[in-house]
Amino acid sequence: MHTAATSFYEATVQRIERPALSAAREEAEVCIVGGGFAGLATALGLLERGMRDVVILEAQRVGFGASGRNGGFVFGGYSLECADLLRVLGERDARALYRLTLDAVELIGARIARYAIDCDVVNAGVILADWFGRPETLEAQRRLMQHSFGVQWEPLSKSALRDRLKTDRYHGGLLEPHGFHFHPLKYALGIANALTEGGVRIYERSAALSVQRQNDRYLVSTTNGSISARHVVMAGGGYARGVYRRVERAILPIATYVVTTEPLGARLKEAIDCSAAVYDTRFSFDYYRALRDTRILWGGRISIFERDPRTIAKLLMRDLLRVYPQLKGVEIDHAWGGLMSYARHKMPQIGRCGDGIWHTVGFGGHGVAPTTTAGELISAAIAEGRPIPAAFARFGLEPAHGILGLAAAEATYLTKIAGDAIAERRAR
Repeated sequence: MHTAATSFYEATVQRIERPALSAAREEAEVCIVGGGFAGLATALGLLERGMRDVVILEAQRVGFGASGRNGGFVFGGYSLECADLLRVLGERDARALYRLTLDAVELIGARIARYAIDCDVVNAGVILADWFGRPETLEAQRRLMQHSFGVQWEPLSKSALRDRLKTDRYHGGLLEPHGFHFHPLKYALGIANALTEGGVRIYERSAALSVQRQNDRYLVSTTNGSISARHVVMAGGGYARGVYRRVERAILPIATYVVTTEPLGARLKEAIDCSAAVYDTRFSFDYYRALRDTRILWGGRISIFERDPRTIAKLLMRDLLRVYPQLKGVEIDHAWGGLMSYARHKMPQIGRCGDGIWHTVGFGGHGVAPTTTAGELISAAIAEGRPIPAAFARFGLEPAHGILGLAAAEATYLTKIAGDAIAERRAR
């Protein structure tokens, strides 16, 4: 088993060496703090709108955080469930915000083609599997998506799903046919290459230390130098600390875990005989997909605690065998964890602070499409003066209350897990 530093994703990419910032001071129109999906999407949105004088500062390496560690699911929606989005915003605004993520799914596919990014795309949809045997709940979800959000999720009977997923754990499901999955780190690095070719400057190992207003500009200081820019975008996610408190205090850094098995060969189809990505209806759901080399990538569990690779492997193998006991004896080749940025209201925080600094954070484990949405909104606001949709203001930079917030998040998680266990026993 490998370590978190050599996740499956990291072990299967070829990186180029990108320089650290070395000049005492550089000028830029826009400085983006964070080289993950949100920062990269913002930079690419600016580049595609004709703005090239852009700098990205990344404390580690491109895709170091959640963007290079996630499950690789690309589909619509936010961490906040659609029913809750509808309740908070009403149908018109909820539908409009959801539509932005569907547009982002299409844009990600278009960019993969436009920039010839080889990132192991599998266009086979995403399956939501019913864990509790509640067909009425699944049907209500299907109708909600159809009538309130204008999308068609295809119902899968228990037997139809059983043909694809060889387990007795599920009682049917819904297929979101327009979703896909891919290698997220390859995608991030492909976008970074496109940015570099377009003239955007990307500095790795250049952690931002502070942001200061200087007349009509901002000075972003690092250990190696500084960037003077007309616009600053904070896109640091769960790893940003001590740079810009107004954004950081609204974020809970929450850990999640992923493993990949050894290649299974013909044995894969004893468990998974489809190419769709899968997640289930529990609060703390499993999410997984078969990879091209017949491995299974399996993710799950959330916590305020980061764990070592061996512990992660033990926990997630237990989860995997609970669904697919026929895979007993399979080895875990890679196990890793990482931090995602989580807001109390479970929606991304996209906008501009009173002092003029932009922010795009808080994607809560459902960020592949929404980070692209955010990048489009922020770049259009900067390059074209287009306003951020007002509905996002309902989900602002709500304080997360630091350690107390983390403790509350852990307590909520444990309570939800207990609720899932009770519901599962009742379903039996």
